[in-house]
Amino acid sequence: MNLSDHASWKYKLSNSHQLGGIETSVIDNGPGRGVRIAWVNTGTGLRYKLVLDRGMDILDAFHSQHSLAWISHAGMMAPQLFGNKGIEWLRTFGGGLLTTCGLSNAGPPNEDEGGAKGLHGNYSNSAAELISIKQPDIFTGDLDFEIVAKVRETSTFGPSLEMLRTISGTIGSAEIRIQDRVTNRGNTPAPHMLLYHINCGWPLIDEGTRIIWLGEKKPKATDANNTDFNRKHEFTRCAPPMDAHAGFGEDVAFIDPKAGENGQVVCGYANDSLALALKISFSKAQMPWLINWQHWGKNEYVTALEPATHPPIGQAAARENGTLILLEPGESRTYDLRLEVLTGKEVGEFK
Repeated sequence: MNLSDHASWKYKLSNSHQLGGIETSVIDNGPGRGVRIAWVNTGTGLRYKLVLDRGMDILDAFHSQHSLAWISHAGMMAPQLFGNKGIEWLRTFGGGLLTTCGLSNAGPPNEDEGGAKGLHGNYSNSAAELISIKQPDIFTGDLDFEIVAKVRETSTFGPSLEMLRTISGTIGSAEIRIQDRVTNRGNTPAPHMLLYHINCGWPLIDEGTRIIWLGEKKPKATDANNTDFNRKHEFTRCAPPMDAHAGFGEDVAFIDPKAGENGQVVCGYANDSLALALKISFSKAQMPWLINWQHWGKNEYVTALEPATHPPIGQAAARENGTLILLEPGESRTYDLRLEVLTGKEVGEFK
């Protein structure tokens, strides 16, 4: 059914939510009790949960009966704004389709002239201020929807970063559009790093699921720890669960991705047996790096494609090698990301 064909449903509906839209609520049980969320239904089988109190990141995501996202043992948890020291970030990491890392550190704990930073920064433990919600309108035929929120990473005397996040889509289109604008609201230059942890799991991710990307894999110090599976498949296939990835075991590739003529990088996952794929598109100019994280642990079976401003090396290392972004007072950077579900013959054509 083509929901964009208004003639198919005109005069047959009383409420836009019969097609889809955005519904906000509050979790009332478990370690996420009291957390604000928003469920988004695109009317295509794609539906996903935004966690407003965790930077309006995306936790659950489904297409029809199939989960797209990996959910960790922790799952939905309330944010711990002052608990991000060392690797404590992992204690509340719920996984999910999108976990944002930053806004000033992406990578391991580190310390430099700016002080100590915990793993992957403070963003995903920061509550968003909801600015607006736009619902689709069946009476005017406007099927676009949008939710806008603001997240601050700030300290008295600075640095002070603010991100305005807009997540949008169109009823009848199985895609998620994300636009983030990061602005330095302080009066001194502010360090900035950003990485989008797009965590996918079963059944989209399964033995033999294709990992799609174009570019050059860059050598790094931990390449020797990669498994024989990736020495053979070079980060282009998903593995079965493996004992080698128990505990902290992982394979990681740092990729210099190749952009098309339009400047866009395209990557994603394709499960040919399910005829289901997730296509990820982003701007090479905005995010020059792509990371593929693989953790094939038993009962912790996940892989992530991660568009980023930097490899996940941490703020101190980025400052040392001269790549750290310093936003001047009032300066902004914008990041655009698109996630699209493909089905049927489109999956086989996605290469």
